[in-house]
Amino acid sequence: MACQGKGPIIVISGQPGSGKSTYARRLANDLGLRYFTTGQAFRELAKRLGMNLMELNEAAERDPSIDLEIDRAALREAEKGCVVIDSHLAGWTLREVADVAIYVKASLPVRAQRLALRDSRPYAEALREASGRELSHWRRFYEYYGVDLRDLSGYDLVLDTTRLSVEEAYDIILTFVKKSLGLR
Repeated sequence: MACQGKGPIIVISGQPGSGKSTYARRLANDLGLRYFTTGQAFRELAKRLGMNLMELNEAAERDPSIDLEIDRAALREAEKGCVVIDSHLAGWTLREVADVAIYVKASLPVRAQRLALRDSRPYAEALREASGRELSHWRRFYEYYGVDLRDLSGYDLVLDTTRLSVEEAYDIILTFVKKSLGLR
């Protein structure tokens, strides 16, 4: 698909380690769209500030401007069109502009295992970080935006990837997106 004009805006949200970045990158590549991830923007900000992800999450709990900066960057990317955006909050913050909104989830043990493999670190450390980040997100997003992360009613597709391979989950997502956008 060669993207023309404003083109589609696809948002993929999910818990840390749910696979949202993997699926978003592949969708962007397969559909010829740009890819933007708020997670990478957040990691780059942490690095710039000399913090790890947990420290930046804790700072963001005290300073709403951190999340607002990331959200503004995502909105700027969405306004350009022809993009797949991977973000914890995109289904809520970009719902008005998104053509398709997808939420992927998985059990905490599975997500921790994925994060441990991705980052080459011990499972226990990944489990602590995943649960800590999730709690931090829940607090912040509820306080700053009034968003209850358990309310998934604004998503077009909610997919539990716990028992699915990456390929199985991706096939479901790609089929859904193509059908939603009228693509073959």
